[in-house]
Formats: sequence, structure tokens, C-alpha cells
Amino acid sequence: MIALFNRRDQYHLLVVNFLKGFHGRLLTTWPVITEASHMLDFSTTAQINLLEWINRGGLQLIDIEEDKIDRMISLTRKFEDVPMDLADASLIVVSEMMNVREIASIDSDFYVYRDIRNRYLTNVLM
Repeated sequence: MIALFNRRDQYHLLVVNFLKGFHGRLLTTWPVITEASHMLDFSTTAQINLLEWINRGGLQLIDIEEDKIDRMISLTRKFEDVPMDLADASLIVVSEMMNVREIASIDSDFYVYRDIRNRYLTNVLM
């Protein structure tokens, strides 16, 4: 999302081209949106564009209930040498909840992270 709303990002065209050809639904979490908005803090316009894109249906926000916090703690401990942050842990939890096996990310850490079944997610972006 950061690359999508930052034209100077080295991955901007990769993300734009990916989205042009993508015919599925994009899922994410509030921790990811929060992190992306923080990384776009160089431009209020970019932050607003992100929120407007979400508001228009650009992606679907998945709520993570309190009963999943223990799982995020477990993941963060398991991958603390990488390290795994809250946003990354929330995406792994959503992949487990929704039985999603693919991720679109420029974050190389997803080549290390595994879900509860010890399976890697397939990065469809890279």
C-alpha cells in the first residue's frame, strides 16, 4: 500500500501493474493500515488517498477479535529473530482465519513466516 500511494517508491509501478491485472479481493487489517499511514506521513494527501481507496472498496478490512491476540503473541515470539511486527502477525492470523494462502507484499519477511499449519504464504507480487 505504501508503494501504491508513493509514486517515488521503487515498487510503485510493480504494485500498480499488479493491481491492474488482479481479479480477486484484497484483505488486510487495521494494524497494516496504521503502519502504511504512518509510512506515508510525508504527505497528508497520500494518507487521505489511502483511506479513500479503502472507502471505495479497494480492499476489505478483516477484524481480529481478542481471542486471536494469544496467536499474535505466539507468532511474534516465534519469529522474534526476523522480527515480526504487529502488522505482519495480523496478516498471518487473517490468513489462518480466512484460509488464505497468498499474500501481495514487498516485505521479504513473508518468505520466513509460516502459518499454524507450518505452511508458507505464496507471495503473488514478487
